[in-house]
Amino acid sequence: MSFKDKYFKKTESFYPEKLCIRFGDVVIEYSKVMDLRYGTNPHQPASYYKIMTEFDMFFGDLEIIKNGKDGLSQTNIEDANQAYKILKYFDKPAVAVMKHLNPSGVAIKFNQEEKLKDVYIKAREADPQAAFGASVVFNTEVDEYTADEIMQTVVENVFAPGYTKEAIRVFNNFDKYKRNKQIRIIKVKNINSLPKYRDDKALPEIKLLQDGSVIIAEQFLTKIKSSDDFIKAYYKDENGIIEVKREPTERELNDMLFAWYVNIGVRSNGIVIVKNGVTLSIGTGEQDRVGALEQAINKAKTKNKLGISLDGAVLSSDGFFPFRDSIDLAASVGISAIVQPGGSLRDKEIIEACNEHNITMVFTDERSFSHH
Repeated sequence: MSFKDKYFKKTESFYPEKLCIRFGDVVIEYSKVMDLRYGTNPHQPASYYKIMTEFDMFFGDLEIIKNGKDGLSQTNIEDANQAYKILKYFDKPAVAVMKHLNPSGVAIKFNQEEKLKDVYIKAREADPQAAFGASVVFNTEVDEYTADEIMQTVVENVFAPGYTKEAIRVFNNFDKYKRNKQIRIIKVKNINSLPKYRDDKALPEIKLLQDGSVIIAEQFLTKIKSSDDFIKAYYKDENGIIEVKREPTERELNDMLFAWYVNIGVRSNGIVIVKNGVTLSIGTGEQDRVGALEQAINKAKTKNKLGISLDGAVLSSDGFFPFRDSIDLAASVGISAIVQPGGSLRDKEIIEACNEHNITMVFTDERSFSHH
């Protein structure tokens, strides 16, 4: 078999039909859902398990409406998992376009005139180059007009809570859409069953190390339930209090909340630039914060095809700013509002820089690092 063919064939898995994990006196039993096409790469066997329960599981009970390429891979499922870490926070229709467990574009319905198709186009066109061969993930039912738009470009998978009958017909119309014969269409369960906030019940995450050792850690769940939970940026010392001067507008507050939720699903260091309910760009995986911002600005200028100016955009950072260089850089391209955790030794300098540039800023009092 050629290496090219291996991308389309399932790698034989030898993992058992059932597993169990014991947490003290609590035993959690798992049953195999399916053997995956492969893990991260074609030579890695992989199997997919769900908790044994009478209740529907959001991912464990997913339904493959249309298959292709001999099934789903580990990355396909993990893309959806990362996407729903973002989409579960939105009541309005929203879509995330995912590549390698990071969003290349995320959009939410911004006004009453927008259809789901328009929301998808915004998310795709935030970085259409990266969107080639992506997983497209929705928090709402997909209609035929959105399905038709999806089939205009190469897409690996679509995940959604539902599809109209007309949409399913579109996804299976290979005479019209010849490039997407292998597209996989997956239906998930009720998105409201997923934990979102710190007071929600959630199982811990388990990280397996190379020698079999494990790390068990609490899932990241935010305490930010609305923009009311933001804290006006301030710094206090023996000399008094300095605050950011300008109050955010309603539009800036909405965009900052949207940007913060998107940042939860972005690999650190993560910078998200947003305007009017769509990501203009996402800087991800950089080892320094200003580098992540430089990456995001470059993407916004060279890859984004939305035609939306950076002037008046908002910025979310998953960690604090160690220096004012990021603020000066953000101001140079017209960014007007920033949401970030706060807590830097140089918060005073950061706030002074914001005031110099008439940038408003809020703190979340929580960091959202992700090293998935």
